[in-house]
Amino acid sequence: MAVLVDPPLWPRHGRLWSHLVSDTSLEELHAFAAAAGIPARGFDRDHYDVPDEQHDRLVELGAVPVDTRELVRRLRASGLRVLARDR
Repeated sequence: MAVLVDPPLWPRHGRLWSHLVSDTSLEELHAFAAAAGIPARGFDRDHYDVPDEQHDRLVELGAVPVDTRELVRRLRASGLRVLARDR
């Protein structure tokens, strides 16, 4: 059971973003995000969008850094992935 974060690769609003997910439960994800001070508005059905400047701090707080493919693979395996068609 882990909270995972991918590299800040996703451009939007003039900055790069990472995704923060849990491979176990949304409860674990929400608790980690709250403890890290990530606002609830950053949640998007199965992940939080977090700006690049928070990436290293999230890792320091215990998020496991993984590449994007590993993040998606583990999110799917957890059963928490929300497909694009269901968004």
